[in-house]
Amino acid sequence: MRDIKGTHIVVIGAAKSGIAVALLLKQKGAEVFVTDHGSVNRDFRSKLEAADIPFEEKGHTDVAKQAEFAVVSPGVPTESPMVQYYLDQGKDVFSEIEVASWFTDSRIVAVTGSNGKTTVANWLDHLWTVAGRDHKLSGNIGIAFSDVVYHTTCDHLLEVSSFQLDHISTFKPDISLILNITPDHLNRYNYDLEAYAAAKFRITENQTENERFIFNYDDPIIEKHVESLKQKQSNPQLWAFSHKNEVPEGAFVRNNQIIFKFNNQEESLMPVEEIGLRGQHNLSNGLATALAARAAEIKNDAIRESLRTFTGVEHRLELVRKVDGVKYINDSKATNVNAVWFALDSFNVPLTLILGGRDKGNDYSELIPQIKEKVHTIIAIGESKDRIEEQLGDVAPHFVRVETMGGAVRAAYKGAKKGEAVLLSPACASFDMFDSYEHRGKIFKDEVNKL
Repeated sequence: MRDIKGTHIVVIGAAKSGIAVALLLKQKGAEVFVTDHGSVNRDFRSKLEAADIPFEEKGHTDVAKQAEFAVVSPGVPTESPMVQYYLDQGKDVFSEIEVASWFTDSRIVAVTGSNGKTTVANWLDHLWTVAGRDHKLSGNIGIAFSDVVYHTTCDHLLEVSSFQLDHISTFKPDISLILNITPDHLNRYNYDLEAYAAAKFRITENQTENERFIFNYDDPIIEKHVESLKQKQSNPQLWAFSHKNEVPEGAFVRNNQIIFKFNNQEESLMPVEEIGLRGQHNLSNGLATALAARAAEIKNDAIRESLRTFTGVEHRLELVRKVDGVKYINDSKATNVNAVWFALDSFNVPLTLILGGRDKGNDYSELIPQIKEKVHTIIAIGESKDRIEEQLGDVAPHFVRVETMGGAVRAAYKGAKKGEAVLLSPACASFDMFDSYEHRGKIFKDEVNKL
């Protein structure tokens, strides 16, 4: 436990995580000041005032430069002037999950990856519930770690983004998972995939032989970093998962059976077809979830039950409604090209695909083989319409540009036939038109329910 009584700390960014860590630091006796370049949400303002925490908004003053160290919200880029000021001064800048981890000795299970981390975090939550294990789910999932870290007798299940890992120092999960690494958020990493991958791998930075690292054996970028990890003087125990190959230690598939392999001993867990979620990507997610549970010494019966009964998360391949024989699917959580690829891979019926939003340096051409095989109409929305049309305009038989989500749903309704599906899988961030991917998904569902 770190003693911060009387320490002067500035929190940069007054969004959900920033407010949560400010309140935690205040509770632990620190002198806290919150600064934000934008406006502070009215509810957050009330929380700060109730806790007697001073703050500023719509810009940073010299008052924000007086702290011993800074804590940065994940939405604030490292390149922002205030973060750079502290780094240039040789002062520490910590992420919210780093600070929260100072105040718990409980088991931490942390999952990251470009795609699937929200699904796996929720699947872990479901599995721990099935097993009757006391736990809290938090992180990059809508609940800040700082909001729940005071629950000191339970396991902490965390979804962790690369942004949250950018400024860790001592953060050390007992069990860490990396599901995959594909191009995403490259605008935050100078369009350098290697820098993005290195940020993800910081989840293992402080782990030793007493901890476990669970990783995707089929991902070449991860495999390369695992080889480097093996060269460390003290590295975590390595458990792999694969739906394509047998692994030295971990979980894999043979003859449509999920196999656990530990200490050169194999045991059959269950048939693949009994997993509740469909698709190869969800098979990988299920294997990762199962391994994390096994690492936490949860019995196989509970693991099997959870793999059978977990039904997925909102905004991830969520069936909204069937209208005139056409299924409308909300995959608003798909904020990068690879996530859309996985979504398309889950369907074997003709599709209308709604794409677009705030571009993050996407290469949409990676979707061309899937689109040619399955998609008859692309509907482009948001800031990225031009870029999408430039790369995919002549790939599907029909290409439509619209200005609103309502327009997209109505255009899809006109063109889709019985037995087909309309898929919102944007490949982009939502902030050009919506507050969040959840907001985007909600508006999509509202529009579908008007049909």
